[in-house]
Amino acid sequence: MKLSINGEQRAFEGDTRTSLLDFLRRDCGLTGTKKGCDHGQCGACTVLINGVRINSCLTLAVMHDGDEITTIEGLGTMDQMHPLQAAFVSHDGYQCGYCTPGQICSAKAMLDELAGGWASFVSSDLEGEVRLTREEVAERMSGNICRCGAYPNIVDAILEVAESSK
Repeated sequence: MKLSINGEQRAFEGDTRTSLLDFLRRDCGLTGTKKGCDHGQCGACTVLINGVRINSCLTLAVMHDGDEITTIEGLGTMDQMHPLQAAFVSHDGYQCGYCTPGQICSAKAMLDELAGGWASFVSSDLEGEVRLTREEVAERMSGNICRCGAYPNIVDAILEVAESSK
């Protein structure tokens, strides 16, 4: 079976019980995606599958034949950072950096969801345009935990990118 990871075709021929997270880290050498809780509760392992955010520790690699998987390594490089990566740096949206790859992947998907008109639990209007407030960002990013408590800086980084993309 083949998976497209960051635009590169990768073959998976391993144990069918292998999580996508373990395949990415161990077999593909993509160590940006982190193993935090290994129970889907912290979001450190968040990647994008066909543009949708998912906890890679909770899904099996064999379930993604033909899917497009994007990890933090696929969003940008040191020389050409994704706007979210640059904003996290400029707003100090990380401290230890462990949760940062998952935070950035989740934020990318969140902004895409917002652009698609998806409402959240705290959205005041389910029919109209959703206004991105601090409360809205906090709700939409609630699946990603930062044990260092850099939340205000993370929210500032996301809001900056959201504003600049209007």
